[in-house]
Amino acid sequence: MPRVYKPGKVAIVLQGRQAGHKVVVIKQLDEGTKERPYPHAIVAGIERYPLKVTKRMGSKKIAKRSKVKPFIKVINYSHLFPTRYALELEGLKGVVGSETFKEVSQREDSKKQIKKLLEDRYTSGKNKWFFQPLRF
Repeated sequence: MPRVYKPGKVAIVLQGRQAGHKVVVIKQLDEGTKERPYPHAIVAGIERYPLKVTKRMGSKKIAKRSKVKPFIKVINYSHLFPTRYALELEGLKGVVGSETFKEVSQREDSKKQIKKLLEDRYTSGKNKWFFQPLRF
């Protein structure tokens, strides 16, 4: 069976609080672990998408509306829907690991780093489709 969830692959969350949100797979664990004996992936996604920006807005308002609120989560494969897209964020791979979820301070630090990476990607204008919420 081919590996569907490779690092950098974009997926959509199907179940839970972040259902309908886009995520990027950071690390995949096809066989599972001792604590989680099912196939799962460590993902980073967008909890709050940036708002629409127009030409008439000032730079302060544009900066405020361009903010992204990220989340990191361990999600079961059966709760993810893979897409054909991939996001090549090199900085994400070293930021989140399985030990990140043990302490709240580590989780907050990694969220801040992911937020910076995603906001840089958004302001550069790359992968615009990733920063728009799904409409269904």
